[in-house]
Amino acid sequence: MKKAIINGAGGRMGQAIARIISSNPALGLEVSALREEGEKTQTPADVVIDFSSAQGAQEAFNLAKDLKAACLIGTTNLPERFLFQMQEEHKIPLFYAPNVSLSVYFFGELLKQASQMYAGYERALHEIHHVHKKDAPSGTAKKLAEAIELPLSKVSYERFGETVGTHILTLSSCHDQIMLKHEATDRDLFAASAVHIAAWLVHQPAGFYTMQDYARFILKSSK
Repeated sequence: MKKAIINGAGGRMGQAIARIISSNPALGLEVSALREEGEKTQTPADVVIDFSSAQGAQEAFNLAKDLKAACLIGTTNLPERFLFQMQEEHKIPLFYAPNVSLSVYFFGELLKQASQMYAGYERALHEIHHVHKKDAPSGTAKKLAEAIELPLSKVSYERFGETVGTHILTLSSCHDQIMLKHEATDRDLFAASAVHIAAWLVHQPAGFYTMQDYARFILKSSK
C-alpha cells in the first residue's frame, strides 16, 4: 500500500479524501498522516495530497520534496510565483489542477468545441459556489475562461447557500441562445477524482502533470 499524507485534513475536501481512501483499499492507498497548515510531520509517505490554502500548498510541496514523495495540489488561488515553481519541478511527480474532476475537465473540452462551432456568438460564463468559498471568480471558472479565450470581464459569479459548484456558458446571437452547464451535486465528485489521480501519480516519473496528462491516461486505458 502506498502511504498518503493529507494536507488540509480538517477541511471538507480533506475529510472526504480520507474517507474515500479508507473505504477503497483496492486503489492501493492508505492514510499515513493528517496534517494542517503549520504543523510538523516526519511521517513517511509516497504522496502528499493538498487541499488547503496558498501557504498550506507551499508547505505541502516542500514536505513532498523533503520526503521525495509525489505531490497532488488542488488548492486554488495560488500566487503566480508558486505556479511557475511547480511547472519547473523535475525531482518529484507533481500534479496541479484548480479542479481535479475529470468530468469538469471534459466539460472544458466541450466548451472549446462549442466556442469554435458557434463562432460569432456572444459568450458569457457564470459560476455559482457555496458562501464559504473565498476566491471569486473560482479557479475553475478562470481555467475554463482561459481555455476558450474568454476575458475575465465576461465571467460573473454568485455565492449561494451550500452550492457545491455550478458553471454555465451562455452563447447568444440575435436569434437564439445556447447554454452549457456543469453542476456538481456532491463534493465526492472531486474527492474521489483526487484519490484516483493520487493513486496514478505515485507510479509516474518525476515531472509536472496536469489534468490533460491524467485525461490522456484515462482515455488510452479505456480503449
